[in-house]
Amino acid sequence: MTLEVSVIATSSLGDRSYLASDGTVAIVVDPQRDIDRVLYLAGEKGVRITHVVETHIHNDYVSGGLELARVTGAHYLVAAADEVGFDRMPVSDGDQVPVSDSLRLRVIATPGHTFHHLSYVLDESTEGGWWPVGVFTGGSLLFGTTGRTDLLGKEHAHELAHHQHASAKRLADLLPDSAEVWPTHGFGSFCSASQSDAPESTIGREKTANPALKLAADEFVTETLAGLDAYPAYYAHMGVANFAGPAPVDLTPVTRADATELRERIADGQWVVDLRHRKAYASSHVAGTVSLGLDGPMSTWLGWLIDWGVPITLLAETPEQVADAQRELVRIGIDRPTAQATGQPEKWVTKPEELRKMRLSDFPALAAGRAGNTPAGLPAPDVVLDVRMTNEWRTSHIKGAVHIPLPDLPKRLADVPAGAVWVHCGSGYRATAAASLLANAGREVVVIDDKVDQAGDAGLEMVSGA
Repeated sequence: MTLEVSVIATSSLGDRSYLASDGTVAIVVDPQRDIDRVLYLAGEKGVRITHVVETHIHNDYVSGGLELARVTGAHYLVAAADEVGFDRMPVSDGDQVPVSDSLRLRVIATPGHTFHHLSYVLDESTEGGWWPVGVFTGGSLLFGTTGRTDLLGKEHAHELAHHQHASAKRLADLLPDSAEVWPTHGFGSFCSASQSDAPESTIGREKTANPALKLAADEFVTETLAGLDAYPAYYAHMGVANFAGPAPVDLTPVTRADATELRERIADGQWVVDLRHRKAYASSHVAGTVSLGLDGPMSTWLGWLIDWGVPITLLAETPEQVADAQRELVRIGIDRPTAQATGQPEKWVTKPEELRKMRLSDFPALAAGRAGNTPAGLPAPDVVLDVRMTNEWRTSHIKGAVHIPLPDLPKRLADVPAGAVWVHCGSGYRATAAASLLANAGREVVVIDDKVDQAGDAGLEMVSGA
């Protein structure tokens, strides 16, 4: 028997699913909604999926667990304490679930990220008995951090933070230092209380690196709650869908829109999203569109910015890019874009004047402009707009800048002071999205397509705090 645990990464959402097998049967943990990826991997390895496991009712994506269990006939393990609208195999703390002669799962209650959160220890049969190879920790113990505790409401955050600390300590006490840690969240997910770049970890490593295992409970709670920032608005819809039981996805091609229809959609105030890289968008784009390139976390920002349920049209260079965007969007419950168009912007307009350019610059140019030496071809920087999240702003920001986090901008466009706006974020992705919204509102705008850690070196005074 060869135990193998494969990672199915969803980098756009900062999540991981897992397929663990003994060469014959397999367990799938926390699958995303596009289950074809999981089925392909199982087929490639020649294993049969017998158990599908949820560590918790997810807040940041729509689960594929129910559909995967239906398609494969696998047992579907969900916390018995969660009242869900579908049949499942209810499991609770202390349950042991045989998978094969060589594998079993042990259920460990690890409340904190949610009240009914479970972790699953993967035991392997050895000559000396069962041995814990690792633990699937979901949103409990992550790499160098833990799952955030405020997703069920700020009123529960303090209590859940105490639970989170106790749960992490319980896992560390129950398992050997060699046990692998396999979290679902982290890796850039907003479900993580903070970020870690570690690609893998063990219980032993977490004992030396994780605040939950190094700090006393009260200190951990204080630090955790202080570090929490806003999270995507679409999370409000994820738990509802997962408790009810998500429907299968439809990833068939979306209806094509011609130039006239695109113009009508923009005129109606619908969201027409340009998926190309921001440099291509800056070079030429359709007036009234929003830049959210596939090279960044498009679905996260789109789901956060829109009014839920509005029609969405996708623009891309190729049909494959539209298909990639569809796949990302179904993971957060945006099931069917209304329309799509591919090619180049010249094909998407009825007349050339509907095309627009966007000016890109950098922090040295901003510093020059603030000193009265604005580079040729650019407007003087009347307003510097920082669209990063609040924690980023508090850590360090340009003195005199205006701060409006990108998710707040659609409803706060009127709060941006008059004049030419130079907008920045951490590297340029969010700034371009913000600039497209500002330009659609008639503002003169320049995107600072530069890394914010270069701002001080460019001669701009940086300050910290609120």
